[in-house]
Amino acid sequence: MVYISGEEMTHYASVLMVEQWIKPHIDTHKWKYFDLSCKNRDATNDQVLLDAVEAGKEVAAIFKEPTITPTQVQVDEMGLSRTYPSPNGAMRRGWNGISVSRDTIHIEGMRLGFERPILFDRHAVGGEYHAAWNTCGPGRLECKFYPLDWQVHGEAVNIDSRVLKDEESVAVVYHNPLDNVHSLAHLFFKRCLEAEVVPYVVTKKTVFKWQEGFWRIMKEVFDQHYKHDYLSRGLLPDGDLQHVISDAATMHIIRWNSGGFGMVAHNYDGDMLTDEIAQAHRSPGFITSNLTGRRDDGTEIKLFEASHGTVTDLWNMHLRGLETSLNPLGLAEALMGGLVHSARLDCPNKYEQMKEFVGKLRKSIHECMVHRLGTRDLCGPEGLTTEQFIEAVQQRFNGEDIAVLQKRYNVVEEVVKKPQSKKNVDFEAIRNMFESYDLDHNGKIDVNEFSEMIIQLGVAPKLKRGIK
Repeated sequence: MVYISGEEMTHYASVLMVEQWIKPHIDTHKWKYFDLSCKNRDATNDQVLLDAVEAGKEVAAIFKEPTITPTQVQVDEMGLSRTYPSPNGAMRRGWNGISVSRDTIHIEGMRLGFERPILFDRHAVGGEYHAAWNTCGPGRLECKFYPLDWQVHGEAVNIDSRVLKDEESVAVVYHNPLDNVHSLAHLFFKRCLEAEVVPYVVTKKTVFKWQEGFWRIMKEVFDQHYKHDYLSRGLLPDGDLQHVISDAATMHIIRWNSGGFGMVAHNYDGDMLTDEIAQAHRSPGFITSNLTGRRDDGTEIKLFEASHGTVTDLWNMHLRGLETSLNPLGLAEALMGGLVHSARLDCPNKYEQMKEFVGKLRKSIHECMVHRLGTRDLCGPEGLTTEQFIEAVQQRFNGEDIAVLQKRYNVVEEVVKKPQSKKNVDFEAIRNMFESYDLDHNGKIDVNEFSEMIIQLGVAPKLKRGIK
């Protein structure tokens, strides 16, 4: 496996996880390490990024820690020679990127934002993320396309030309390659079918007419290869593949909180929508992020990473010697995904054994989280520190009983009251109580009547003395 290390708090947590969760059980001597920290990119004039891309192309299984794309302020703070671009573009182009998949993570026994899985695929290349731009003053702007045989025919295609009158106009050029959308469609529809969720294609083609081709290819692939299977499983509630305008998709994500759907979109739209899904589900730590590409020989290249950044605020706390409580779930899912993919490619005879190992590790992580042995974003101030959580997962994986771990870390299991059974409820008495508090007998209880009711029942909240 190719291991790309980053910096700050996520690098610190990743090192702990590998040392405590992975190395005692997995032979890692064939891993290829690349340090993609800002300082090392600067020291190597970014050769380390080119080397990592080449290694990823060769090995085809990659785990990447979050990295910093430095701003001008960070360039000055770190003493870098220049502002380095995000490494993602070089990776996606170098690995013939098809899709960035971001799916919700679900934990049995823990209620998160969406009840069922949400799968999302976004076109991994082109679009605004691969744009060129410049600020222009008054003048004439032209955009021309020169076909490969233009010298033979002596003809260039004028895409557009316009007169600029303002002192500050920003001209932007980008393109959307559609050749690999067929591969994206197959990937997306297979994933949704396997997860048994309803698929939707998202564009803004009503305004951005060039996005029509994206929908056309998706629909062609679906009708030819997948429609029958989706219909037979009852996964097309409207009887056909549905297109959703991106504006409407933002609202659907909020309303469809039961989950159970998949969406596929262009690069930028997909990035924005998956950020919304992550926040609605709980946080970016509860959603996966995987890049799928393809080697020239057809081998599937997969990069696994967390969908969040380096968590600078916790790193600064760590540097000051303060306790931190980083939830490493997104990192852990990426690391486990990389392990499974590497086993499938490099040692298929160990593939089932690796899946069993990863399944046990994932279960250990989830059990700790559910039984209040999680970090403070889940368990409040009583939650475990970064180091304690990683240690507790290791101990649970090695067979330590949950009750023993709770005692070790002074954790009190939250008692959840079961709802009262309706079998023994006197509904006539409830009706009489309601009528006694419905002072104006209008069949409703307003805020004043409600206040009187909870005061008499002795459950009204009390004022906190001494707090202004």
